[in-house]
Amino acid sequence: MPDSAATTQKLSLVEELILMLLNEQTGYFHQVPGWDLNCAVVGAALAELSLLRRVDTDLESLILVDAAETGDAVLDPILEEIAGDPVQRDTVYWIERFAGRSESIVDRTLDRLVEVGILEHHDGDFWTLAAATWHEELSGGAQEGTVGQFVKTRVLKALFTDEIPGPRDIVVICLIDTCDVFRFMFDIDDETQERIDLICRMDTIGRSIAAAVEHNIASPLLRRSTLNKPIPAVPLRRLALSPHVRSGNLAALFADLTVEYGPVFRIRPPFAKPMTFLAGPGANEWVHRHGRMHLKAGGYFADFEKLYGAHGVLPSLDGADHFRLRKAMGPAYSRARLAGRLDDMCRLAREYMAGWTVGETFPVRACRRMVNAQLSPLFLSVESQDIIDDLMDFKERALTTHIVNALPRFMLNTPGMRRRARAVDTLLERVQAVHTPAQRAGCPRTLADDWLSLHASDPQLVPESNLRFALSAALVASVYLGDALSFAVYAMAARPELYERIRAEADALFANGDPDAEDFNQDSMGVTHRFLMECLRMYPIVPMSMRDVMNSFVLEGHEIPVGSRVYIAQTAPHYMEDIFPDPFSFDIDRYAPPRDEHHGPGYAPYGLGTHRCLGSRWLDLQLAVNVLMIAHHFTLEVMPARYADALPFSPLPSMKPTGKLKFRVAEKRRDLPASH
Repeated sequence: MPDSAATTQKLSLVEELILMLLNEQTGYFHQVPGWDLNCAVVGAALAELSLLRRVDTDLESLILVDAAETGDAVLDPILEEIAGDPVQRDTVYWIERFAGRSESIVDRTLDRLVEVGILEHHDGDFWTLAAATWHEELSGGAQEGTVGQFVKTRVLKALFTDEIPGPRDIVVICLIDTCDVFRFMFDIDDETQERIDLICRMDTIGRSIAAAVEHNIASPLLRRSTLNKPIPAVPLRRLALSPHVRSGNLAALFADLTVEYGPVFRIRPPFAKPMTFLAGPGANEWVHRHGRMHLKAGGYFADFEKLYGAHGVLPSLDGADHFRLRKAMGPAYSRARLAGRLDDMCRLAREYMAGWTVGETFPVRACRRMVNAQLSPLFLSVESQDIIDDLMDFKERALTTHIVNALPRFMLNTPGMRRRARAVDTLLERVQAVHTPAQRAGCPRTLADDWLSLHASDPQLVPESNLRFALSAALVASVYLGDALSFAVYAMAARPELYERIRAEADALFANGDPDAEDFNQDSMGVTHRFLMECLRMYPIVPMSMRDVMNSFVLEGHEIPVGSRVYIAQTAPHYMEDIFPDPFSFDIDRYAPPRDEHHGPGYAPYGLGTHRCLGSRWLDLQLAVNVLMIAHHFTLEVMPARYADALPFSPLPSMKPTGKLKFRVAEKRRDLPASH
């Protein structure tokens, strides 16, 4: 790692506390409740100001000593507010005052630790320690390892040897002990606990800060208001009158309901349990940041995964196993993996389009088949066009039955569905037949290789019983990516002026044959990139997600009890006027400076938090290449023509264009190169 500012100076107490509390097995913090963590972080900041001789703390008071800035973006706003208060307050007051802002302190600290290379940030808001070198100023001698390990080693020495810790280590130990986290980090016996208690009495700063933190942690009225607001109920007649219900645009429906009823509302369908919705940018931000501590995915997904004989698959996992599996499988779903096979992807796309003739009309579902013609060889090294319709139909019926609960369960046991279900076994047999060591020798690595390798190396994390789901789900991705492509092709064909701008970028990119992966960037395809972002905003494939509440929480005054099921309408902000002005207007300039309307929690086409789509960057590249290749070779038209003005949606089990939509090949601009 290149040398950086953080490796040539002492870390702040806030940074050291964050590094100590980071649990690499889960990619997040050890089991510290949110309010406890808030108080501890503020305590660390005040202790740092004390060690820098900006304030003086004792068991009774906090006194301003020097108002001069420290140069630390976390500490200086706190110091400025303390200096601006004419009344001398105690430490308890200031911890309570700043605890509500500690989330921004944690965010800035994590961002800085990533920026200087001490932490690595993973998709889904996970963090792990990065290898780093630190210098004499930090450690007393150049060493190799990770800064986080160095911090933990100092604390270990303090706890398990007779070495007298310094003031900084005493503060960190006091704060961690106050949060009751040591028992999750180390084996703590009575003797070690006595040592911890002794250390916590060694230093006045550590004792005073820890006491103030403990006081705030012990005050339940600060953590949760007793004046929780009732959750408003949406009358069914309100839904019946909504034009978005009739058009199938769930994101726009949730936007209207959020504006009218607030970020938490309830719908009571006839003959079904009430449904509690979380929606709006504030709800998105809360779910993204705090959902992992309060929400779990496994409950609602259990019946669905049982259909495949599986348990504990990627969409249903939480916590450490979920993080481990995402981390292990991340490369298989990455942009880099697709970039390495881009020549194959372009060849497969051309082979599929070779059958298009001028005047032909094809159904919108063909976009799924076009994507599957690429994904099946790239992911699994097999052909599956003959069974993909059965795989998709079975999956969609299963989701509609077990996840959406819109169909009775016997609908999965009809003769037709039983026949379609057998396609899963057919696919598995094909994959296993070609994934022997001899046949895979010298072949590019695929998703199937990664799943089978992970099963062989860690059969508890990926048991054989889960492979049936994992490998078939790889092709079911053709549903989501295929529907995203169908929306993009529709949006392009319905807007000739944008079609021409995308075509100009395509013609430049493909002028001398197939481009390299690095050629597909925002400089060469800025219009196409913004166009696809707008497609994902206006036509989100997964407009909401479901979770079960494992720890009760309060969201903007509404208490959601443990055991509840919540529906997170993460795409509601896509149609909220204050986030995306004139939201029903297709406007690609939303994503260019100075507007940058996608910045913030309001833009969420790939989900939120730990379950954010793992393959989003693969999807971005594959979607862009397909759109550009179509624009380069063909002119397509929307059929029937009236859909160009208003497209109905089919919202269940995921958003897709109405099955009545078709595309007509109006022009073949250039011949498709012959495949090699």
